[in-house]
Amino acid sequence: MCYKSSQAEGGKQTQHLGFVKMICRVFFFGLLLVGALSSPTPPSTSPSTTNSMEGPCRIFNSARSADCLGRQLSTIPWETFPTTLEDIDLSYNKLQTVLADDFHHLPKLRVLQLQFNNISYIHDDSFKNNPLLEHLNVFNNSLEEIPARAVTPLSHLQQLYMSNNLYRYATLDEGFSKLAKLQVLSMGGPLVEGLKKSDFQPLKNIRLQGFAIKCSSNLSYYEPGSLEVIQTRQMGFDMAVDQRPRALVHMLHDLYNKSFTALQFRNLFEFMYYTGDEDIFQGLKYITAYQLIFHRGKYNENLLRMALTNLQVAPIKRLRLQYIDFARSPTFVDSGAGSSITDLKLDRLDLWYISNPDVLRFDWRFTWFNKIKELSIQYVYFNFVPCDSWAEMEGIQLLDISNNRLQDNYLSNQRCDYRGYMPNLHTFNLSTNELTSLKDLSDLTREFKRLTVLDVSNNKLGSVKMSQGCVWQPNFTRFIAHHNSFDSEALNCLPTTVQYLDLSYCDLDQLNMRYFEKAATLKELLLTGNKIKFIPSDWKSPSLQSLALDGNSFGLISTESFYGMPRLSRLTAGNNPYHCTCELHAFVQNTVLKGMVNLTDWPWNYRCYHPEAFLNTVISKYLPSEVSCDIRLVIIISVATTTAVILILVLICYIFDLPWYTKATYQIIRAKYRAHKEKAAGEMSSFTYHAFISYSHCDAEWVREQLLPCLENNRNPYRLCIHERDFMPGKWIIDNIIENIESSRKVIFILSRHFVNSEWCNYELYFAQQRAMGKTFSDVILVVKEPIDPSSLPSKYCKLKKMLSTKTYLEWPQQVNQQAFFWEQLRTVLGKPTMNQERGHSVKSRTSSVGGVSVIVCPEEGETPKTAQNNTNQEKNITFVKGSNELSNERQIPVVVF
Repeated sequence: MCYKSSQAEGGKQTQHLGFVKMICRVFFFGLLLVGALSSPTPPSTSPSTTNSMEGPCRIFNSARSADCLGRQLSTIPWETFPTTLEDIDLSYNKLQTVLADDFHHLPKLRVLQLQFNNISYIHDDSFKNNPLLEHLNVFNNSLEEIPARAVTPLSHLQQLYMSNNLYRYATLDEGFSKLAKLQVLSMGGPLVEGLKKSDFQPLKNIRLQGFAIKCSSNLSYYEPGSLEVIQTRQMGFDMAVDQRPRALVHMLHDLYNKSFTALQFRNLFEFMYYTGDEDIFQGLKYITAYQLIFHRGKYNENLLRMALTNLQVAPIKRLRLQYIDFARSPTFVDSGAGSSITDLKLDRLDLWYISNPDVLRFDWRFTWFNKIKELSIQYVYFNFVPCDSWAEMEGIQLLDISNNRLQDNYLSNQRCDYRGYMPNLHTFNLSTNELTSLKDLSDLTREFKRLTVLDVSNNKLGSVKMSQGCVWQPNFTRFIAHHNSFDSEALNCLPTTVQYLDLSYCDLDQLNMRYFEKAATLKELLLTGNKIKFIPSDWKSPSLQSLALDGNSFGLISTESFYGMPRLSRLTAGNNPYHCTCELHAFVQNTVLKGMVNLTDWPWNYRCYHPEAFLNTVISKYLPSEVSCDIRLVIIISVATTTAVILILVLICYIFDLPWYTKATYQIIRAKYRAHKEKAAGEMSSFTYHAFISYSHCDAEWVREQLLPCLENNRNPYRLCIHERDFMPGKWIIDNIIENIESSRKVIFILSRHFVNSEWCNYELYFAQQRAMGKTFSDVILVVKEPIDPSSLPSKYCKLKKMLSTKTYLEWPQQVNQQAFFWEQLRTVLGKPTMNQERGHSVKSRTSSVGGVSVIVCPEEGETPKTAQNNTNQEKNITFVKGSNELSNERQIPVVVF
């Protein structure tokens, strides 16, 4: 386990990154050196396959690697190995032997992992054809002797792990002296009972990076000088000196004047606490080591005091006590301040997984913390921090008390006066405890004048009740509070001077804009994994540069959401239930395509949730049409279309004279309305006409002198209606027109150029059309008095134009000899002059009203037409006979039907 400090968890300050990396490297080499540490887990899955082959092993990486891990193999499947293999992992199987032919056809082999098998025999020629082998791991097998003959020909070997096997002696063959490139060596096992001076002589000229030796839990002997020849940067011991504590004195003596990056002792006292009086750690003062690690084992108060006393003068920078079993020493006599550790100068002190929290106060005064720069206390589960302990930590710059069970009242004591305490503290890690009150936390830390980083993640902070009246010291720049449970109002209790704020996984369903308005210096904000349902449009963070909103519950996002963040350059907003709309599409266009904001998790974390048709669609593939999304374009198209329609309608109205038709229709409606009122008043009179004559006043003479005499002055006269004679005086003209048209069986139009130009004739023609609406128009008779070109007619005469162009009509002949036939045709169209009802006045009265006219003697039916001059003083009385409602014996000629 490589410890990750609070700096690493929150993107720590640059000056601490090197420190964290160093700890990781040191501990990694510690694991390599000490072969008998807790069993390592199988390595992670091999790199992704580029060309996989079937068989007991997975061949990948262009046939350069083979993954046979955990396949329950009892023999090495050498026949399935291509000759190009460079890396083979056969760990965690059931192999028992390695034969000479198993790897003979693999000349390029560089890495071979055989750990965690049951190998008891390795043939001397097993690696004869593998001269390039650099890494060989036979850790944790059943070898009864060191495979020297198989290994020593490997001149390129750099790492050899062969500890935790069953050989009884740690003596190396002289052939090991030829391994000039060897860098890491771990050896020994539970049956090695001791070390002799000659065991490691072949290594005297080889400078190693790491060396680890494991011996029996009951060390039987240690010959002084056994480790003198070892030259290495990291040294690891896994041996218990319970029975021979002085062996530790000799081992440390062999390391005099040597420098190490890491020195580790594992299970130094495995079964019993040391009770002797001899200072067995006295050799530490002569050893230079960057880090000293005591891993597992039993340490009482006296033994720990011995070690710390020597470390006060030893050139060792870091000390770690991990997984140790600590106990108080009942024989210890406190002699006052003189028995305290007061001059322990360490860059870092780690106290991890210690069984008894009394290790923190074994001297009851906490003075051993006084000159520590970085203090990490994890998994010690202490539950109380005395007031005087804070006073003794004046040199601490980084304090990590995460992963304990601290509560508010145990950490912050109301009776303590914290003024002047922790003057150098800049980073405080309180993560993974049981803190609930931001108020108490602010009371504790506001006196820590240099504190800039506070990590309170994985606690129980965030309730409104426990987050009121917070007063923080003004130097905070980083506040890490992920995995808590914050109410929106509780955000007001956070420090407002921070530049980095982590509120990920805090169950936030909405944001408190009042806090962000105050946090004017905030540059990086993490809100990952909350339940935020919408992004406020009034969010203003002028200094914000990086924002993480992934894994929340909002479905709408737009560029307007971030207008209050002018400096925003990095945004993480994936894994939200997005509604794929035009607004979202516009946001993508402005951020991704235009590069306004860098979406760090684009595109695969962005998928549509609504509408259902786009469920799980990658938003980068959601491409709505430009028309459906650009409201300006929609408005332009709508306005243009509407304008075009209006212009077309205006044009149609102009071409077809629709205003005239509208006016005429209005007149009909008015007339109908007046007729309805008259009928209701009982004023509607009866009517009976054979025909209504519509003509221009310019054609009145022809009507009076030709048409009327020929139709009215017969034995069977027709009753005709002309406006000059038959319109009711005092009535509206329109009413007279409509009433008389509707009272007539037929309507005769005398067509001429004057007719076309007559406004009233236009009305009469239109009203006749309306009367015949839905009928066959057989009651409309056209008489063309003079030739008319249909194409010259106005557009409002569209039906008339069509009639003249396609149907037969009556045309007044200019030759006299043809006129008799004209009158016969006209009478045929009109039918027999049988009357429906009788009018209230005689023909005499009607004809006399016209005045004196020349009478054309028209032929009766079946007679030859004769012409006669009508005497102006003669009047003819014509009697009209009432008949049935239907006309009989009616003959027609083809006419145009409107």
